Amino acid sequence: MKINYLLQFAALWLGLNTAQAQRQAGDYGLRGTISDSLTNNPIDFITVNLMKSQTEVHKVDYTKNDGSFSFTGVEKGKYHLAIIGVGYKTLMVEVDLTDSTQKTLELGKLILRPDVIGLKEVVVTTLKPIVTQEVDRIVYDMQADPESKVLTVLDMMRKVPMLSLDAENNILMKGNSDFKILINGRPSSMMERSYKDILRSMPASSIERIEVITSPPAKYDAEGLAGIINIITNKKLDNGYNGTLNVSERFPAGGPGIGGSLNAKIGKFGISSFGGANIYNNPVTTNTTNRATSGAYPTFLKQEGTNRSDSKNGYLGIELSYEIDSLNLISGQFNVNGNNYTDVPYQWSALMRSGELVQGFKINGRNTGQGNGLDMALNYQKGFRSNKNRLLTFSYRSVSYNNNQFVNTTITEKIDSDLLDYRQSNDQYFGEQTVQVDYVHPWKKLTLETGLKGIMRNNNSDFQYLQLDPETGDYVLQDGRSNRFRNRQDVYGAYTSFQYNLKNWSLKAGARIEETVIHADFITTESALNRTYFNVIPSVALSRKLKDNRGLNITFNQRIQVNDVRIGYSSPKKLSLNINLGYNFFQDLIFRVAVFNPETNITRTSYGNTGSARLPMMDMSMGYPISKNWNFNMNGRVAYGMVRGTVDGKLIKNQGFMYRISVSTGYKLPKEWRVNANFSYNGPNLQFQGTSNSMFYSSASVSKDVIKDKLSFSASISNPFNKFRTRYNETFGPDFQQDNYYREYYRSVNVSLNYKFGKLKESIKKAKRSIRNDDVQNGN
Repeated sequence: MKINYLLQFAALWLGLNTAQAQRQAGDYGLRGTISDSLTNNPIDFITVNLMKSQTEVHKVDYTKNDGSFSFTGVEKGKYHLAIIGVGYKTLMVEVDLTDSTQKTLELGKLILRPDVIGLKEVVVTTLKPIVTQEVDRIVYDMQADPESKVLTVLDMMRKVPMLSLDAENNILMKGNSDFKILINGRPSSMMERSYKDILRSMPASSIERIEVITSPPAKYDAEGLAGIINIITNKKLDNGYNGTLNVSERFPAGGPGIGGSLNAKIGKFGISSFGGANIYNNPVTTNTTNRATSGAYPTFLKQEGTNRSDSKNGYLGIELSYEIDSLNLISGQFNVNGNNYTDVPYQWSALMRSGELVQGFKINGRNTGQGNGLDMALNYQKGFRSNKNRLLTFSYRSVSYNNNQFVNTTITEKIDSDLLDYRQSNDQYFGEQTVQVDYVHPWKKLTLETGLKGIMRNNNSDFQYLQLDPETGDYVLQDGRSNRFRNRQDVYGAYTSFQYNLKNWSLKAGARIEETVIHADFITTESALNRTYFNVIPSVALSRKLKDNRGLNITFNQRIQVNDVRIGYSSPKKLSLNINLGYNFFQDLIFRVAVFNPETNITRTSYGNTGSARLPMMDMSMGYPISKNWNFNMNGRVAYGMVRGTVDGKLIKNQGFMYRISVSTGYKLPKEWRVNANFSYNGPNLQFQGTSNSMFYSSASVSKDVIKDKLSFSASISNPFNKFRTRYNETFGPDFQQDNYYREYYRSVNVSLNYKFGKLKESIKKAKRSIRNDDVQNGN
């Protein structure tokens, strides 16, 4: 049976390649050279597109060191050459091979003229730069990276400048977790509730680009944002339909996954959707904790354990639009997601004093949880005949999600321990309603943006702790360890910003005012908290276009907790380069605080507004096409963190270097094969009361276009040199030092099949302004 399948697949493979060879057969060729109009010197790495129409690219070549290019195997007919180079005006040349008597048509020398203004939009297909820098953001083009066909969005985050993954696969932006994730410029409950699970199940092939907004302007909410990650899904929508489908399998840690997108346009109605699901199984891993305490009665605590987990995740996002007429547009979105998981932990614990065992026990547990999220939005956009860029938008959004957790713990083999079996449950609900009005008014060189916004939030939590009664065998609710909590937060904001363009200069500045009203009700303790805060938040961005499309920008951005100053330089030449120097000052930071109690020998971890930090840094990214088939990209970051705060009434200071470097390279082989390799190194991560160890990551992939631009097969291996990795965290505080070790699977193999279908002709419209609630931290 397996032999028959292999024979059928071999026949299909041979048929596809034979058909493709027949389609490419032709008797004619053409060649020429490209030179600079000012120096008359030949230009290399200029993209030459042989096009059958204004939108259909038939063949592509790149000029060599002598400026030459050539095409062979061309059918009779009329063509256009679209010749494109960074810093040059696009040149269109007509080519007629209908009645040509020459087998190879000599075009001679073709002249490109420099474009001092910059590249204008041209509808052609060509190699694109992976990384570009704009006045307030870095853009990573997923479709220009072949590994998007095999990796997930979470995996691709390692390659995006200013982003990295820590040892627990949490995303860090400029070294910290204080950021917001948007989907197509809008918030989504799936990212607010469980972004790691969603991004780990989302195929990167369904993503068009990732925008890292390093300096959020005044229209974004003011609370504690170091930046915004905006994920743009594939939505080049035209009359007709198109879509993508991706199926994958990852092992030993991981499992099967499926995801994709579907877009359609019928007259004035358009729909764009993306979705997916996966199973993620994590085999047994080990962990160790060592804690040494000082003081009158020094102790040493040793804990060893294992953990096994599995989870199932699914998500679906839909965007709809209807063009009433050329000036009126209605659009909406609908997102739903859900997941469930199971953890099976085990732990052995021993507390020693002066080398003697004073307490010990074993813990067996089973933790389960499930959750779901739902958000809906509706936008109405009004245009004006006097200026198509003048817009008035009314928006409404509703979001809700819940998480339910249950813990069942059994304690055995106790030595001088009075711990009893217990059960814990936590039911959390979050609901939010938002209304917003935005207005954009452009003049010749000035654009004004202004808006009003109101957010109403409810956050409820019901935590219950039940302890075993040895006499009855029942679990009894412990009021002192249980807690019911309700929190209402209303945020009212208004913003105004303007952008002024003058020749090679661009200035974008604005301010936002916000009033936040908080009512917290601690139901269990019958206490309440009422607070009102008022803030004025400015932002400024200045950019200067230099020669050869190079650019310089300076930004200042203030959030409630962060002040960010940044200077950036970009050069989109053959060696593309982006460099950013920055300085962050954090105040009233919410730190994770660990305190040791010598009376109970317990170290408790909580959160508190207890400190401040300073962070000078440099970010850099570069790309270089070694040849027309071989590319090289690198990005990195170095920073020096200085953190201080109060723990248990004592001043704690910590400082040190943090650094990261990531290198990726890809080579295009004959017959649509491609190989890629990635290497990244994350140095130690500075924390308030400690550090974590450095981490090396490597991967290699191979992909093949079975049917060009339609069906592709990809396979990759991550960390082939290390089956396991050990994560290490060091925590220190008054009278204690604690080390945590986690050993987990690191090597993984991933295979995927990616399919694109459909055809599009005319783009869909969507509201250019919509609700973005970015004032809530991810809380990693």
